[in-house]
Amino acid sequence: MVGPPGSGKTMLAKRVATILPQLTAEESIETSRIYSAMGKLPAGRPLMVRRPFRSPHHTISNAGLVGGGSTPAPGEISLAHNGVLFLDELPEFNRTTLEVLRQPLEDGTVSISRALRASEFPADFILIASLNPCPCGFRNDPRRECHCSVPQIERYMSKISGPLLDRIDIHLEVAAVPFKELSTGPRGTDSSTMREQVEIARSRQAERFRKLGSAKQTNGQMTSRQVRQVCSLDAASRDLLESSVNEQGLSARAHDKILRVARTIADLDDSDAIRCEHLGEAVNYRMLDRQFWS
Repeated sequence: MVGPPGSGKTMLAKRVATILPQLTAEESIETSRIYSAMGKLPAGRPLMVRRPFRSPHHTISNAGLVGGGSTPAPGEISLAHNGVLFLDELPEFNRTTLEVLRQPLEDGTVSISRALRASEFPADFILIASLNPCPCGFRNDPRRECHCSVPQIERYMSKISGPLLDRIDIHLEVAAVPFKELSTGPRGTDSSTMREQVEIARSRQAERFRKLGSAKQTNGQMTSRQVRQVCSLDAASRDLLESSVNEQGLSARAHDKILRVARTIADLDDSDAIRCEHLGEAVNYRMLDRQFWS
């Protein structure tokens, strides 16, 4: 999420855990084992009942984020297993610390190797990151003037590598909220209603993969072969995707991510087929691929 300070990025990130389905019995046991090993289970609670939400400070070390130590121990990404990992002010994190996220984001596990032993910890989490559009935070804000120079913005953004951005499915701009909406705006959709929509969409996905004989449960877990099997497009949608890939220079990974997101949008819309509007919305969620910073 990209936007000026105070636009609601942190608040939105904290709400994501509330719209996810409740932990299943298996997920609860998996998450509880990690917290129990770290001595972090809440007092009087033998099992975790809520999806974890972890928000480490930007000064965290590599070992603190992914795990490590002389005796390997889980890090924040494992504590966020089956939940949400929120990285606020992403460019403030050390670049090498961010780069260690690449393998866990792909595999859902993290491997820690030491001289005497190697350990593998679960790390299947939803990554949410927020950042300002520039060091001062007010670039492209019509109400505030930005004094950041191009070199300052480039240094600020250089900590986020292209390969890491490529692994993030959705890039959103979160604009500042006008006063009128703050004072008299209509009431938005509550978390319980959104969670019902998410559960219905996930049940559609689980049923689809069951018919395919796959152990997968969600669209985000699809392999490239399953993407091509499940995400068939009509001629208009195929032309739109082709022009987007060519004009924006998207990678094969980004191509598959767009199809996964489009399939999920179609599931939320209760549609069996991916229509052109679903694909167009998924393409628009790749904001940082359109040279936003130039």
